[in-house]
Amino acid sequence: MVEYVFLGRSGLRVSNIIYGNWLTHGSQVEESAALACVRAALESGITTFDTADVYANGAAETVLGKALRAEPRESLEILTKVYWPTGLKKHNDAGLSRKHIMESINSSLRRLGTDYVDVYQAHRYDVDTPIEETMQAFADVVRAGKALYIGVSEWTSEQIEYAHDFSRELGFQVISNQPQYNMLYRVIEPEVIPMSEKYGIQQIVWSPMAQGVLSGKYKVGHTVPSNSRAADRKGGARTIQRFMSDEILTAVEKLEPVARELGLTRAQLAIAWTLQNDNVASAIIGASRPEQVLENVKAADVVIPADVMARIDGILADVIIDDPRLTWENAPHERPAIQD
Repeated sequence: MVEYVFLGRSGLRVSNIIYGNWLTHGSQVEESAALACVRAALESGITTFDTADVYANGAAETVLGKALRAEPRESLEILTKVYWPTGLKKHNDAGLSRKHIMESINSSLRRLGTDYVDVYQAHRYDVDTPIEETMQAFADVVRAGKALYIGVSEWTSEQIEYAHDFSRELGFQVISNQPQYNMLYRVIEPEVIPMSEKYGIQQIVWSPMAQGVLSGKYKVGHTVPSNSRAADRKGGARTIQRFMSDEILTAVEKLEPVARELGLTRAQLAIAWTLQNDNVASAIIGASRPEQVLENVKAADVVIPADVMARIDGILADVIIDDPRLTWENAPHERPAIQD
């Protein structure tokens, strides 16, 4: 059963399973299927929905807005993001400048069909824009009532400290970070989580199933399913590649009896695992079919015994990614490429 938890050091409650529409709405699945997935999420108790202006260049926000139009706004928590190139992708259509933030929040609200979002997130850290400018723009977005809280995504521990210090000076709250986190990918554990705990910030994690690898759908020596993320050349195949080695797939296969002993699927085990971390408020799930939502929500209130957590660590010990130097998510980001 879905649980409702306070996000960070705030009074905002969110569902501990969040429905996200990256690589689905407006691109990978038909609109009718997208609407059906949102309906399944609502019926299962999910009240929190995550999207971004860059997803399908705005189309994902539009589809989500349409799907939620009939719901009472006060019963929902809607999260979106800003940073990557959008719109015509001209010279000011990316990053965290005041200009891009102000124009992007207005565009997102229009596409979503709402007067405000609950959490407005910096999709990456912008090394080219002074942090003071970015934080002042977010403060003004909050004061204008266009966002209730501010979050970040894939920020390092040092950058999270910047966010906390400047937001406190400007009178608003940064309450969340949205990193990739799962059994195989644990780069936030050594530094990001301790810094977040210090400042009352919690994680809303994406890819709890490692792009679907932890569900067990991919096997050594087998062709990837034609309708899977690994076969999606629009973006899914690139993001999943790091998890597709024979060593990782072999280790993941050994998780099947662990999940079975708990009465779970491997996908449910993966989602439940992320929620065992006290600094994780919610895990984001995506879906191309309603039944995927209904199945994955069953992980929301699962408690994995400590001995089983240790067993999982033992199985995956040789394939865990925990060094941020080996990844691109937590590295300083140059301004994304734009089109002149």
